[in-house]
Amino acid sequence: MSTKKPYDPFESFKSYSGILEKQINDFIFLWSNNNEFVKMANTGTEANSRYLEAYRKNQEALAGVLNIPTRNDLANIASLTIQTEEKIESLEEQIWGLQDSLKSQSKEIETVVEVSKEIIKLTKQLKTELVKTKKELADSKNLQSELQEIRFELNKLNNLKDEVEILKGHVEKDNPKELVLTGADSTK
Repeated sequence: MSTKKPYDPFESFKSYSGILEKQINDFIFLWSNNNEFVKMANTGTEANSRYLEAYRKNQEALAGVLNIPTRNDLANIASLTIQTEEKIESLEEQIWGLQDSLKSQSKEIETVVEVSKEIIKLTKQLKTELVKTKKELADSKNLQSELQEIRFELNKLNNLKDEVEILKGHVEKDNPKELVLTGADSTK
């Protein structure tokens, strides 16, 4: 067997690209280490930024005339869309909370209605009991008045009895003899 490696084209490409990268890095380092190059690059970037700013303003002016949205308009729309979505989500959460509270309140209302039905039922029972009690009270007043009349009559009878006893006592004083009843059958 041979100890040689097979030919790999990517290996040679990798070694050449490593060498080229090192040379480019050294070249850039030499240029960036030079003050004149840095000043010239700074001046160039400032000029380029002014040119880009003027170009951007011209694009916005042209887009405004042609009624075409610009990058800033799209960014504003995107931020407004995100804000709108966040507000919708918070509103959804509030609606869910309201639905939950409405469900709990409807359950409480149902219990209050049940209690109210019980109270109405008890009130009706109390009303019928009150009518019965009023009727019984009227009956008892009638009975009481009748009892008063009976007592009055009893008092009269007792007074009459006392008078009869007094008259009987007087009659016995005046007539001590026994009274004999005579009639059709009597032999005397």
